[in-house]
Amino acid sequence: MARYIGPKTKIARKFNDPIYGPDKSYEKKKYPPGQHGNSRRRKKLSEYGTQLQMKQKAKYTYGILERQFRNLFEKASRKEGITGEILLQYCEARLDNTVYRLGYAPTRAAARQLVSHRHITVNGEIVNIPSFSLNAGDVIGVREKSKSLESITDSLVSRTNAYTWLEWNAEKSEGRFTNYPERADIPENINEQLIVELYSK
Repeated sequence: MARYIGPKTKIARKFNDPIYGPDKSYEKKKYPPGQHGNSRRRKKLSEYGTQLQMKQKAKYTYGILERQFRNLFEKASRKEGITGEILLQYCEARLDNTVYRLGYAPTRAAARQLVSHRHITVNGEIVNIPSFSLNAGDVIGVREKSKSLESITDSLVSRTNAYTWLEWNAEKSEGRFTNYPERADIPENINEQLIVELYSK
């Protein structure tokens, strides 16, 4: 499946937010990309433009393509509750995102690669589908043959227990997805209501 593999700093500058994590290049150029700078840019986005930009930001943040993202929205809209919050909960429950949150990989792209290359297990079974949706109680780990991988061990050295919906077992180096996170616990700077308004047009 197609993935964005272009310059990440340019995307972060587009949204005026370091969505891929700390970035020295972004810190040097905290303005939108483009040949002509801000001189020929519209001073204010339209309502539609603001909504579209927020949807694009969410897609790039979680590494999800349009069709997948739309399907997640439709799934969220069928569930009772606040659609925008449920949408973000589904994004957080993706296997690649959870591998990243647990600290097995420094970025979501690296986490996606670990999953695709069959290094990750769910409840003891190898799962190689990055979009795999986790349920409460699922245990995420690394298969035995992959536990000595340098990329994984290096990443785990700097991991932190930062997320309330994930439990970490240091002895086994595995994590448990305990429940869907509350919106207040999700650190991403995304206004999900704008995405709901866009898809509801």
